[in-house]
Amino acid sequence: MKQALKVSLRRGFTLVELLVVVLMLGILTAVALPSYINSVNASRQGSANTNARTLATAIQSRAITTGSYDTTLADYLTDMGGMIPINPCTGTNTGYSITASGNQCQVAASVGTNCGTWTPKTYTLGH
Repeated sequence: MKQALKVSLRRGFTLVELLVVVLMLGILTAVALPSYINSVNASRQGSANTNARTLATAIQSRAITTGSYDTTLADYLTDMGGMIPINPCTGTNTGYSITASGNQCQVAASVGTNCGTWTPKTYTLGH
């Protein structure tokens, strides 16, 4: 007599196996997400400071020509190539402050809500 071969087919995963995979993914996410958010915030902060520096250069160039500082951001559209750069921390192109006092001017990016807690660089100009 021939004996029938028993073939055991295993289909799918057990609940325990799925829970272990979900747990491992949760741990990896919990470890990696804060680093990712910090990297994104640092990048946005650097871009905001760089854009403020570019704006400060345009302000200084105009001040040398005109002899005074103009604190209206829209007046620098032509000097900036027709467009004020967007501040990634505020998400707008008006996210910069220009304050003038006598023969000095200060330019800084606004803090905004997209970059976490930080202190933007202030560029002080004088002529």
